[in-house]
Amino acid sequence: MAIVPHVVIVGAGFAGLHAARGLRNAPVRVTVIDRTNHYLFQPLLYQVATASLSPADISAPIRGVLGKQHNTEVILAEVTGVDAQGQRVFMHDLSIPYDYLVLATEVRHNYFGRDEWEQFAPGLKTLQDATAIRHKILLSFEAAEQEKDPEKRQALLTFVVVGAGPAGVEMTGAVAELAHKALVSDFRHIDPALARVLLVEAGPRILQTFPETLAKKASAALTQLGVEVRTNAAVEAVDEHGVVIAGEYLAARTIVWMAGVRGSSAGKWLGADLDSAGRVKVLGDLSIAGHLNIFVIGDDASVMHKGKPLPGLAPVSALRGLSSRTALHKSNAIMI
Repeated sequence: MAIVPHVVIVGAGFAGLHAARGLRNAPVRVTVIDRTNHYLFQPLLYQVATASLSPADISAPIRGVLGKQHNTEVILAEVTGVDAQGQRVFMHDLSIPYDYLVLATEVRHNYFGRDEWEQFAPGLKTLQDATAIRHKILLSFEAAEQEKDPEKRQALLTFVVVGAGPAGVEMTGAVAELAHKALVSDFRHIDPALARVLLVEAGPRILQTFPETLAKKASAALTQLGVEVRTNAAVEAVDEHGVVIAGEYLAARTIVWMAGVRGSSAGKWLGADLDSAGRVKVLGDLSIAGHLNIFVIGDDASVMHKGKPLPGLAPVSALRGLSSRTALHKSNAIMI
């Protein structure tokens, strides 16, 4: 029986699954490792967080997605390290060898050195994050319905989204629609339409990676929904009662952090060169210098194109997965 190369893929997001599916007919053995048992369509997480969709609407079992790939197996585990010299992937109580390694690990929330804020201002990356935020938002309206103190009631009805990238803008709009439209006739003692919804951005405008004309249209649409858009307004402190924005304290019981991401632990595992956000600097085929059988793809890869870094968006992640898959196909050991 011929021995075929073993490709280990860590992470089953957009890029990881794209790479795995692309190898379905290749003469390789594929192992996909993920710490959850489901694939997640992250762009719609904000709709789960605002009760527009259920978790099942945006997720699917990884084993179901890859079930018909006879050269592929799935392991539910959390990867804790990589031995690049010995070519092994480590989990808590298990390790497996590889011939080729594809790291498609997800990035984490970036609190810019203030990680203690996370307990008061959670981010939105997983289904658990989304359901926790949904729980907090809906309970805020319920608590406000029973609250007699006007100041405490207003704090319960104040919602702050920090970070005005695409995800932050989507999240803010969804919260505003929930408060000002969907729930407007559901309560007897409060008017949900009077809820304050704020989008806070430290930079000069929202959607800074988009053309300014589109950003202006988005800002106008948010304003029409009743959102207070604040730019040039850095967050300076966060606690359980509210947030300090550009020197002003605002009482708010619900704060959602969408202000940025940082790389996973993959770079530390590999001892690789990292960019300022902690993402792994990769070569043109998404391999890393010194280890051409290791590929970093998806959001955790720092990829330059015409002198500029590619953004961490789903289409780019899919293309990165395609690029690494192509590189694997071209390898002498996996010639098709």
